[in-house]
Amino acid sequence: MKRIMVLTAALFLPTMLAAQTPTIPNEHASEIAKTKVAAAAARRATRVRGQAVGLDNRPVTPATPATRATRATPATPAPDGGPATRATPATPATPAVPASPSQRPANPGAGHGRRP
Repeated sequence: MKRIMVLTAALFLPTMLAAQTPTIPNEHASEIAKTKVAAAAARRATRVRGQAVGLDNRPVTPATPATRATRATPATPAPDGGPATRATPATPATPAVPASPSQRPANPGAGHGRRP
């Protein structure tokens, strides 16, 4: 008797589990219902929390790094009595330029007309 019960449970359990999982949208639903379900699934898939990361979401103006200053080189006389090489002036260092500022507010919790 125990063997029959175990065999029945082994055959009956997968059938019950398969019957409990509905297909969304199922084949009996109307076309309007199927399109509404598909639209809701697409909306759920596009809602993302947090800051977007990737090449498409980088700042408009990239940051430029600072460059070092170069020293001036003095003029050197030619050894055979010809014209001397000219001196080159020093170039000043250029400061780094930050990327374009973000459009996000500095304090996102402030404002919006809400009371604390």
